[in-house]
Amino acid sequence: MNQKYNFDKLAQYLEQKIVGQQGLINRLLIALLADGHVLVEGAPGLAKTRAIQMLGEGIEGDFHRVQFTPDLLPADITGTEVFHPNDGSFQFQKGPLFHNLILADEINRAPAKVQSALLEAMAERQITVAGTTWQLPDPFLVMATQNPIEQEGTYHLPEAQLDRFLMHIVVDYPTPVEERAILLLGRQEALATVTQQATSVEPAVTVADIHAARRAVLDVYMAENVENYLLQLVLATRSPERYGQSLSGLIAYGASPRATLALDRCARAHAWLSGRDFVSPEDVQAIAHNVLRHRILLTFEAEADGMNSTHIIDELLALVAVP
Repeated sequence: MNQKYNFDKLAQYLEQKIVGQQGLINRLLIALLADGHVLVEGAPGLAKTRAIQMLGEGIEGDFHRVQFTPDLLPADITGTEVFHPNDGSFQFQKGPLFHNLILADEINRAPAKVQSALLEAMAERQITVAGTTWQLPDPFLVMATQNPIEQEGTYHLPEAQLDRFLMHIVVDYPTPVEERAILLLGRQEALATVTQQATSVEPAVTVADIHAARRAVLDVYMAENVENYLLQLVLATRSPERYGQSLSGLIAYGASPRATLALDRCARAHAWLSGRDFVSPEDVQAIAHNVLRHRILLTFEAEADGMNSTHIIDELLALVAVP
């Protein structure tokens, strides 16, 4: 259980550095344990960049931020062949993707070719340039962000691409008490910068710890009735009328089998981080919104009624029988 202790230490460190976003911290740790990528949506200034940056400081790995813009090219993130005139050779210069933790800031501002290049890296954990395949580092986690309040000059992410993300996390404003704590933390960090105090931290979690923790997560016990409950939630997105007429005609396309796999991995990771060696229905419910939110396509009628995927998932959780 040494890995659990190290992850608890990492969570404590992140909560000291990021105030008011405990949910985001927990989901990032789940993504690290489940070996997946996350899409984070929230207004500017809610510590999205800071969260992934602090995670990079707390583990044995490096962090890199990529600002996605309309003029970005695939080679700008993957790397490219550079010509050396002194010997007439080409040498590959690695791009920003060759880091452990990647922040794809405002991913929906980049054109389709760049998004596809990132998607290939996320899915295959490798890139191919000039006929040569290059493996990306391990661990490799991408946190992509979207700004929900400004849509000018953005490119809509296709549903097939959204499905590749393990979770879609929505972050909100902190409470007044949390905002006061943020103010105090900001002052302390500004003072440390002015006085040039050392703020470095020794990584609490090594790559070996991450691999061992992932194995431990996969060994977390899931009873057959909990597994059936998980399956029923996903199946209910495809045939909602079987579970109640209130959802009839609201879902155009339900979640794919990739959602079932993601729900399983994330529920196990949630239970492990909570200190249990078994998965409960509460673990499935806790991460259901994050896993299913971006995998449900609503009908025009549902959108016209002002509904969104969060309302649909709330209804599904209320209708599907809990073991």
